[in-house]
Amino acid sequence: MSTPTSPSSAAPAPAPRAPMLSTADALATLLAAAKPLAGAETISTFDALNRVLAADVVSPLDVPPMHTSAMDGYAVRVADLAQGSRRLPVSQRIAAGHAPQPLAAGTAARIFTGATVPPGADAVVMQEQTEAAQGAVTFLHAPKAGEWITPQGADIRKNTVILPAGTRLTPAALGLAASVGCATLTVVRRVKVAVFFTGDELTMPGEPLKPGAIYNSNRFTLTSLLRNLGCEVTDYGIVPDQLELTRATLREAAAGHDLILTSGGVSVGEEDHVRPAVEAEGRINLWQIAMKPGKPLAFGAVRRTQGAADAETGEAFFIGLPGNPVSSFVTFLLFVRPFLLRLAGATQVSPRALSLRADFTQAKSDRRNEFLRARVNPAGGLDLFPNQSSAVLTSTVWGDGLIDNPPNHAISAGETVRFIPFTELLY
Repeated sequence: MSTPTSPSSAAPAPAPRAPMLSTADALATLLAAAKPLAGAETISTFDALNRVLAADVVSPLDVPPMHTSAMDGYAVRVADLAQGSRRLPVSQRIAAGHAPQPLAAGTAARIFTGATVPPGADAVVMQEQTEAAQGAVTFLHAPKAGEWITPQGADIRKNTVILPAGTRLTPAALGLAASVGCATLTVVRRVKVAVFFTGDELTMPGEPLKPGAIYNSNRFTLTSLLRNLGCEVTDYGIVPDQLELTRATLREAAAGHDLILTSGGVSVGEEDHVRPAVEAEGRINLWQIAMKPGKPLAFGAVRRTQGAADAETGEAFFIGLPGNPVSSFVTFLLFVRPFLLRLAGATQVSPRALSLRADFTQAKSDRRNEFLRARVNPAGGLDLFPNQSSAVLTSTVWGDGLIDNPPNHAISAGETVRFIPFTELLY
């Protein structure tokens, strides 16, 4: 029979765990740390898709740079038609890209869409409102001054900022820059990201799948997401579940990168070595978020070695994502994406959400902020993927986006929910 233990000799009670951070507080912590990178480069406008402007783009000219015709038709002097004459001789033909002659009084000019309106003309009559024959044109409509003329500078005025610094360059933005003659653009340098994956169970596609092993889907998902965001990616592949190897990889990755991104190994298991390795080589500022899927997300930094090959000192940021594929995917979209965009100098980092109708009922609520995979149905409502497990990667392909469901909230059919489309999150 064992002897009772006296209160004075009892083992100390374990320290209480720190409460999990809300998703809003966790994101605020990451964004507060993500200062825009120093360094810019000037590149061809052709190569600037998804890059972030480091300097304002100022238009050196008016757009359009002259008065242009908005229609195929005839350029006229309104006063000539106001005097009662409805038939005028055609004195010239003006196509886009050709300089016109001044319009002689009492004549009309055949003109085409986008062509320069001749000096002296103050209106264009569309060809559907005319009858042309034998070098002259009869007008079936009396125009007003300015009709069907696009004024010089109607779109852009010279010396105005058309794209401010911090703009992420979309195809439309590149077209706008080109429309004012910008052959090159000054952009923030690419964010340098090192990525590696932990887990002795991980196997690459194409290799035999041993008992207890799984294929490493996260490597393909995360590196693709990083490239979508324009990052310069160094992939260190799969790192075995060993503390010293994990520490060595962290040290090497910190030397030449702005961010180290990992997947797996940030939980509390005996084979989860990433968190203790980061704490030994740097620091962890944030761990565990009140969200589902994706609770074990870690944020901190890894020290750079003094005298490193690239002469950098200081720290590289560290973000450790969960190993489950859906958890890794969702936490990247919600936390890593805005963090990287802020590092790159983007002013707009938050995805736009929609208010849509739930065409399903979820009676069971969760104490955490849930992000549910759903898609828009033909009726404009949302259908829920039936299996919301963090291991079911098919839900991310089936779905159109995520329902941002608050903690302790059951969803009833017909209510309005907050929906974040994947189109707002993948790029």
